[in-house]
Amino acid sequence: MQVILGATGPIGRALASHLPTFTDEPIRLVSRQPQDLSATFSIENGFSVVASDLCDEQAALEVINDASVVYFVVGLPLNTQLWQAQFELITHNVINACLVHNAKLVFFDNTYMYPQNVSRLTEETPVVGQGAKGRVRANMTNRVLHAMQHQGLHALIARAPEFYGPGKTLSFTNLMVLKALRKAKQARVLISDQTKRTLIHVEDAARATALLGNTSDAYGQTWHLPCDDERMTYAQIIDYAQHFLDRPCEHRVLRRWQLEMLRFFKPALAETRELWPRYGIDNVFVSDKFKARFSDFVVTSYTQGIKQTLTE
Repeated sequence: MQVILGATGPIGRALASHLPTFTDEPIRLVSRQPQDLSATFSIENGFSVVASDLCDEQAALEVINDASVVYFVVGLPLNTQLWQAQFELITHNVINACLVHNAKLVFFDNTYMYPQNVSRLTEETPVVGQGAKGRVRANMTNRVLHAMQHQGLHALIARAPEFYGPGKTLSFTNLMVLKALRKAKQARVLISDQTKRTLIHVEDAARATALLGNTSDAYGQTWHLPCDDERMTYAQIIDYAQHFLDRPCEHRVLRRWQLEMLRFFKPALAETRELWPRYGIDNVFVSDKFKARFSDFVVTSYTQGIKQTLTE
């Protein structure tokens, strides 16, 4: 049995689609509200769907029972208080359940815990946790690393930068840029449209995670998931979209002083404040380690991924 925790999120859904390529084991899909999963992932195709609240220790033990591999792709709304109240508790409960049931853990991670003023990010970049949500993610990552080093947890960390792509991918680039342009609306860009961005296509992130989870020698390590190295600025992304859509595409850059004013009126924007420094410098997320180990893995190019997102 392979178990996906957080199966209704964009990575969870994509991971469920790709896992059967890598394993013949049945797949259990776990979420707080998983009802709509059954329409896509049927029992006949080896899936089971379970509702569970992983804040409950006993619930975590139950859904991880009989698991060989557990994929932690749990997401929470971008709310600091919610992250502080639940994310570390969920991580603790999942680690404990994996240890009890001798299950391997694939911990899907993001870059919130990395320094916000460093442009080149590798697996060796220190985990520092700047900002409230960054500290939460740093604590989660460190819990996993501690359990790997001192408690015998058989795990790996699969880390990804910002997602983009078709479907319900609720990233800044998808919502504020690509999907706005698709609807002929003005795109909005944080801080600068001249800094290079590293983005990962949601299907690549899921496919790479499934591959790692079913590769025995990938465990005990941290992996940066594969991204196209031909990084683009938002100005270049919008210019490409304009040529592809064959119509003018307008955008507006929201400078730091404007964001500081707007955050008082837009709570969702205020929740992104600790990430703003990263948009003012190049974001070079390096995935050379993965590409060297899995040289046959085909990464979606930005041009291909942007086309998919603009035409879905």
